[in-house]
Amino acid sequence: MTTTYPAADPAAPTRAAKPRPPWAAVLRTETRLFLREPGSLFWILVFPAALMTILGLIPSFREPDDELGGRRVIDLYVPVAVLLAMVMAGQTMPTVLTGYRERGILRRLSTTPVRPSVLLIAQLALHGAAALVSGALVLTIGRAAFDVRLPKQPLGYALALLLAVAGVLAIGALVCAVSRTAKASAAVGSTVSLVMMFTAGVWIPVQSMPDTLRHIVQVTPLGAASQALDQAASGGWPGWVHLGVVALWTALATLLAIRLFRWE
Repeated sequence: MTTTYPAADPAAPTRAAKPRPPWAAVLRTETRLFLREPGSLFWILVFPAALMTILGLIPSFREPDDELGGRRVIDLYVPVAVLLAMVMAGQTMPTVLTGYRERGILRRLSTTPVRPSVLLIAQLALHGAAALVSGALVLTIGRAAFDVRLPKQPLGYALALLLAVAGVLAIGALVCAVSRTAKASAAVGSTVSLVMMFTAGVWIPVQSMPDTLRHIVQVTPLGAASQALDQAASGGWPGWVHLGVVALWTALATLLAIRLFRWE
């Protein structure tokens, strides 16, 4: 069977396709490549929710604890799992960007109308969006499966969340800036991620740490973010000191990354 198409009307005006802006093409390409990376998708989107689910299945973690003010351990681990998603995003992004630089992709982009900074911004946007989606998934599963209350102060929670995302991605950009190769980036990123996991409370919730250790952890970006998220989840506005600590770390990491980053 032959498929025929109507003949074009010579009198009909021809419409030229509107060219897409360069940044849109880069974002679309990077999104496709990102979605084809099962490893990154697993660690950012699946792992935090899976870890929280495993912990929530422990019966004692679903029982109120007087030492936690009547709260349950799983109530504390939901914000921790949200932060864990950000840590995973901050760990995978430097490896991708360092690989681009190592293969000369950033250098070649500098000779085209697309600036290398567009690629950097696209990676920041993709990993930041993935971390936020993972955080929303954690909150949804926590509420549906373990009856964890949604944040009582949603605006404060959103502010602390956005600051934490910005802070982790800024640290990731700094890791990329000081790492010359993809292997070095993976090694440095893994070390930094382990430290951030500890300060976020992955192994021990910040609220359960000894006083001295808790005070030390609270001056780290994710330690302060953990406290800010916990305060917002409980109904209070996040402490300005905690928000300020996260903002300060974000600003310092951003400035250092800009100063040290090399496109080649």
